[in-house]
Formats: sequence, structure tokens, C-alpha cells
Amino acid sequence: MDANIIKRNELLAQKVIKGLESRNMSGYYASNKEEALKKALELIPEGSSISMGGAMSAHEIGLVEALKEGEYHFIDRDAATDKRAAMLSTYDADYFLSSANAITEDGVMINIDGNANRVSAIAQGPKHVIFIVGMNKVCPDVDSAIKRARNVAAPINAQRFGLSTPCAKTGSCMDCKSPDTICCQFLMTRYSRHEGRIHVILVNDNLGF
Repeated sequence: MDANIIKRNELLAQKVIKGLESRNMSGYYASNKEEALKKALELIPEGSSISMGGAMSAHEIGLVEALKEGEYHFIDRDAATDKRAAMLSTYDADYFLSSANAITEDGVMINIDGNANRVSAIAQGPKHVIFIVGMNKVCPDVDSAIKRARNVAAPINAQRFGLSTPCAKTGSCMDCKSPDTICCQFLMTRYSRHEGRIHVILVNDNLGF
């Protein structure tokens, strides 16, 4: 990565972290995927129960594999026979892993969900939430963050899941009411009432969608 981009990301990350701290959330900056993985594992004690939404970023830094192989109770909904029971057990987990569809420069996170299992767990339930967020998801303000979530993240995820939505065909949001839409629930995380619950690891890389 170009040195100027690295420097810019470092400076921008510090601005985001200050914004998160003003919102009672903790922020960290990792210069690469390896540092991000190390920080995440530092935050999660062995023996913890852990669940997650569809966080591609957590996979990309190697966190999911490390947790499955380590001394943790990883709730794997994809491998569960009773997926509903696995998803419900998420709400009592020690840690929930997620990413953000977008994050503003002053620390507001935007997430869109189809089934709402991810956004509901972010909002309430698990004792702690750890976000893995690539610097590619930082936006100037809430309006641009919502546009990113709807016009970048949602179409790519609709394509990834093989859904028949207008955005999967056009590449941009059509504000549809398709039966396949994944834009059912919008969550804006602008403040954490519970100190120490939400942790955001900003990664100097392009992660997720």
C-alpha cells in the first residue's frame, strides 16, 4: 500500500477513534490484518462464548478460524442442526462479532440487515460486541454512510447470496420491496449506554463489502 495512503488512514483512524470514544465506545487501529487479529484475541478471554453475524471481515483477518481452533465456545449457526436455537443463543453470548456496512468519521456505524439477527444482537443481548472494520468503510457523514450501505454493501451481498433483487441486477439500490430484499432493518449505532460493551477495530485494509 502506498505510504501516503497509509499515513492518511492512520490520521483518519485517530479521528474515528476519538468519535467512538465520545460515544462511549472503544476504538483501536491495526496497521494490517495480523495486528487486527492480535487485538481481537486480546479482547476475548479464553473460555468465552462467541457468536457472530455474517461478518466477512472477521473471516478475512483469520479471527473466525482462530476462535474455532482455540479454547473458546464458538456458536456456529452454519453448522448447527437447529439454526434458530443457535441464533437465539447469540443473545446470551459473551461476545458477538460483526462488521459495519459503513462508519462515519465521527464514529457512527450504519448496518442493514434482512433477518435482523445481526442488527438486533448489535443493539442488545451479547455482553460485548467487537466490530472488525476496514478503512474502506469510513465515510464523511451519516448520509454518505447510509448511501454506502445501500449502494455498495447491499448490492454486493445480494449478489453474494444469489438473491433476485433489483440491486443484484443493477448494482445500485432501487429502494425495492422485493421478497428477497435484505434492506429490511436499518441500525444506526451512535452511542453505547453500556461502557466497555462495544469495541471497534479499524484495519488498514479493504475488508468486507
